[in-house]
Amino acid sequence: MNPFSSGTRLRDMIRAIRACKTAAEERAVVRKECAAIRAAINENDQDYRHRNLAKLMFIHMLGYPTHFGQMECLKLIASTGFPEKRIGYLGLMLLLDERQEVLMLVTNSLKQDLNHSNQYIVGLALCALGNISSAEMARDLAPDVERLLQFRDPNIRKKAALCSKRIIKKVPDLAENFMNPASSLLKEKHHGVLITGVQLCTDLCKVSSEALEYFRENCIEGLVKTLRDIANSPYSPEYDIAGITDPFLHIRLLKLLRILGQGDADASDCMTDILAQVASRTESNKNAGNAILYECVETIMSIEDNGGLRVLAINILGRFLSNRDNNIRYVGLNMLMKAIMVDAKAVQRHRATILECVKDSDASIQKRALELVYLLVNESNVKPLTKELIEYLEVSDQEFKGDITAKICSLVEKFSPAKIWYIDQMLKVLSEAGNFVKDEVWHALIIVISNASDLHGYTVRALYRVFQASTEQESLVRVAVWCVGEYGDMLVNNVGMLDIEEPITVTESDAVDAMEVAIKCQRLGLTTKAMALIALFKLSSRFPSCSERIKDIIVQNKRSLVLELQQRSIEFSCILQKHQNIRSALVERMPILDEKTFSGRKAGSLPTAVSTSSIIPCNLPNGIGKPAAAPIGDLLDLSSDDAPPAPVSSGGDFLQDLLGVDLSPASAPSGTSQSPKTGTDVLLDLLSIGTSPSVQSSSSAIDILSSSHDNKAPVSNLNGLASHSSLSANATSPASSAGMMDLLDGTGAITQKHEENGPAYPSLVAYESSTLRMTFNFSRQPGNPQTTFIQATFTNLSPNVYNDFLFQAAVPKFLQLHLDPASSNTLPASGNGSITQCLKVTNTQHGKKLNRLEACWGSIALSSNHFGNFEYFGQGYIWHV
Repeated sequence: MNPFSSGTRLRDMIRAIRACKTAAEERAVVRKECAAIRAAINENDQDYRHRNLAKLMFIHMLGYPTHFGQMECLKLIASTGFPEKRIGYLGLMLLLDERQEVLMLVTNSLKQDLNHSNQYIVGLALCALGNISSAEMARDLAPDVERLLQFRDPNIRKKAALCSKRIIKKVPDLAENFMNPASSLLKEKHHGVLITGVQLCTDLCKVSSEALEYFRENCIEGLVKTLRDIANSPYSPEYDIAGITDPFLHIRLLKLLRILGQGDADASDCMTDILAQVASRTESNKNAGNAILYECVETIMSIEDNGGLRVLAINILGRFLSNRDNNIRYVGLNMLMKAIMVDAKAVQRHRATILECVKDSDASIQKRALELVYLLVNESNVKPLTKELIEYLEVSDQEFKGDITAKICSLVEKFSPAKIWYIDQMLKVLSEAGNFVKDEVWHALIIVISNASDLHGYTVRALYRVFQASTEQESLVRVAVWCVGEYGDMLVNNVGMLDIEEPITVTESDAVDAMEVAIKCQRLGLTTKAMALIALFKLSSRFPSCSERIKDIIVQNKRSLVLELQQRSIEFSCILQKHQNIRSALVERMPILDEKTFSGRKAGSLPTAVSTSSIIPCNLPNGIGKPAAAPIGDLLDLSSDDAPPAPVSSGGDFLQDLLGVDLSPASAPSGTSQSPKTGTDVLLDLLSIGTSPSVQSSSSAIDILSSSHDNKAPVSNLNGLASHSSLSANATSPASSAGMMDLLDGTGAITQKHEENGPAYPSLVAYESSTLRMTFNFSRQPGNPQTTFIQATFTNLSPNVYNDFLFQAAVPKFLQLHLDPASSNTLPASGNGSITQCLKVTNTQHGKKLNRLEACWGSIALSSNHFGNFEYFGQGYIWHV
């Protein structure tokens, strides 16, 4: 016989597949077998149809496609014999699912089999319907399944109950049809039928509130009686597991009672006695008993309040924590985290056991126990619990120190009874695991220290002692360095000595030595060394006798390869050598930091850039955007690109946010006259780029746009607006200023002058130095406002002739720039001639981006015959298109 013919037995095919040594050989065997099965299907081979389908199911389990055999399942289901139907239903459940359209064809066969006289065929149909039933099939066959719940054979009733679970899951509206049959199943003596009936009632309660009320009124007493009978039943070998009668039924009954008792005081009272009996009589030396106890505890914690039962339940969980099985301990910790929300006092009794779990070798139990300890802490027990955690922190594993440290810091900050206790505990944490704390922790500690004025001396001495012992914990070193820099004089003079302190003698030289150690320590990072350098700079004023030594240490860091340290050293050295008159003011003690402000920033409720005391609120209602910024605000890019045009306000709002100053007229001192300047003028005055008092025109805005350096290629920096020089007479005249503001689309209230060929704009000297002058002439065509024509004129002011002239420019993305060729590539000397070049700039978003100043950067490359090399002139200039 052909080994791959349709007559091959299933065991022969399995043997051939298992004999394959490679995946390619297996694919070849499966391919040949599938080809033989296809041929048999095409020939409508009825003799081996069930054998072929059995092969297809095995091939399907190997992961190969078998969709071509789906119709064979339907043909076998439609046959009359039980063996064929059994293979057909098995293939139906394995090869198809509820999403297959082919499944619609089997509904009629299922209906016939549900009414079959052979109970085994009825069982096959119920199994298939319970596994792959769709919503449509459930609606069509629900009456037949409901009828079978009253069938004479217990196996059929059991399968019908499981099938009913699938039906109400797919069609919740049918739940009311199954309430009465389901309640009758709860009176069954057969445990298989009873457990499926309990499962069906549980699902009905979840999907239907009517079913929940129905079972509360009619079934609670019966369920309690059933649970009592099972708990008190004698040994039964048929249902006994580890000395407990049917623990699965125990658990199902407890789950149903939990749902019925939740939120109903009367139902909870009915089940109190049996829950207490189960909780007290069930043995916990076997897993089956622990499972029942866990479900019993969860039921007790879910039903309405009963103090005595809850204490009993929490004591059971406490016994779980003493179990040697890690899984049971983990489950107990999880349940205690839920129980603490209900009865925290009862959980507190097991505090010692929970703390022992924190020290467990299992990482999962450690973390869960630590979370539970965190929930247990309150004002009354914060000291002993924190002490226990800090003691364990000393011996804990490195990978666990981060979690413990975070919890301890949070607890100390939240429940601290006094600032001195807070400082002591934080110093212990930082000395043990300072490298594991976040920056916010030592920031908060510094703020608390600054606010505790009576503890400054105590704190700086304690930190100095710890610093002398070790410099391994960087966060601790940072706090110590900050405190020595601020309160070094208190350290030396023993100011604010407390009774609990031991006397310590520290000289000014010792304090400087400590800061020098911090700067030179290779383990410490840049931030720590920079803080130590600042502390030394402050000590130079507090310790005059050590000022020369401090100056030498600072000077040594001028050669540091780290730019931050080098820059700080140079600046501090300059102050120490040349600006002694301002040093004392610079190194004054930090003002007391506001704890509430820091807490607000930490919580994300306050801005971190500006102190809240200096912010004047804009009083904007919810949903209202901020006012459009003034032109200088646009220059600083303080407004949104996508924001629609809005009326220009005074500019004070964004200046308040930016500078933290009050620009309102009311802030002027009484008796002084106040000019009607807007916020823009204030900012221009601040940057020293405003107009002269005699000229109140818009030229101040243009004055920002030019800068020059003698005989050097000028460099423009939009961020450094303080570098500026006056424009030429043409650019600063009132007429040109008015025209320029008009070109900027209305940043000043200037009336445009129109000519026949469109608006006329004055010339603008965009750049001028000792060697080159660049002038722009602007024009627009009528009816085409989005396009601006610019004629650039370049004049050589030096005595040298420049060849290979090249002008380049760039614009933002929403602008289009077209450069025409220059009139010449040679620029005559001494202003004897000029080069002109035309530019066309088109605003593709005209009408959308109004009142917006855009930056355009240009560069000019020239070749000088006199010097024989290239000179590059670069200038940034700004205009609006």
